[in-house]
Amino acid sequence: MINKLNNLSTTNQTIELEKCCGSQKWVNAMTAACPFLDIDTLHETCDDIWGTCEEADYLEAFMHHPQIGDIASLKRKFANTSKWASNEQKGANEASNEILEQLKLNNGIYLKKFGFIFIVCATGKTAKQMLDLLSARLPNQRSDEILIAAAEQNKITHLRLDKLLAPQTVAEIASPDINNNDENNK
Repeated sequence: MINKLNNLSTTNQTIELEKCCGSQKWVNAMTAACPFLDIDTLHETCDDIWGTCEEADYLEAFMHHPQIGDIASLKRKFANTSKWASNEQKGANEASNEILEQLKLNNGIYLKKFGFIFIVCATGKTAKQMLDLLSARLPNQRSDEILIAAAEQNKITHLRLDKLLAPQTVAEIASPDINNNDENNK
């Protein structure tokens, strides 16, 4: 599967890697690092490059995520990753209105305090667990919180790299058809 990613044009590699992480520094360095020997090398390179990123790169990556539970924003702003992010935020999709309202309130407090949205690797977490994590991180200092959020972003990036390399995803990338493109634009 890694060879199909390696064999994409630089333009298509860039497009696909942008779905994994919104930092242009990271995307450009990953594209430049192609070809990858294997999936382990891909993930090691991901970590190495993310380790060279700075606050501006983190913030750029964060801007490519909807707020936890903001499904309308997910659909509008993040159409190219909405399927992945929707699955990642499945716990928020199934939450009670009370939990969603508290997430919305705390997300607003978090954004105002830190200047960026709450980033958490939401895969496998319930809305209540995400709310608890958000509440627990609110007292942090910004200097600590940005590093925590960056580590969560890196977890998300790794999951998305795996999704990118999943057989059906690679097949869609390697041979997109008109129907598939139409489906992605809905």
